[in-house]
Amino acid sequence: MRVHSPHTRDAVWGYLAEVTEALGIGLESCTVDLDDPVSAYVALDERLATHPERDVALLWDEAHGWAVAIETHSGEDLIVLRYLGGKSGTPRPAEVVRFVRAVREDDHSVGQLTPPEFGALPAVNE
Repeated sequence: MRVHSPHTRDAVWGYLAEVTEALGIGLESCTVDLDDPVSAYVALDERLATHPERDVALLWDEAHGWAVAIETHSGEDLIVLRYLGGKSGTPRPAEVVRFVRAVREDDHSVGQLTPPEFGALPAVNE
């Protein structure tokens, strides 16, 4: 089992603060799971024209980076619409904003359908 250091936890929350600020939403819209893999859920207060009946969320995890997903009505797993991809699982906040905007506008020139593979965050082993 990996145990994440306080520095790693602080870094994840700090990064999420930067991303949510760039998106114009508050950090209170985030939840973080420090299990393996470290992940985050960011509620977006909007609906997509392609799925007007579903709530939208921005997901992040250390293995796959950022993804936009829609909620299901049955409480099952979220449905991922697109992954940001790129060279890093922690891109600059402006790139995340551009990705969300592209998904919102149904612009398929940004992101990818398959999950990218990024390395794990630093951890302290027990």
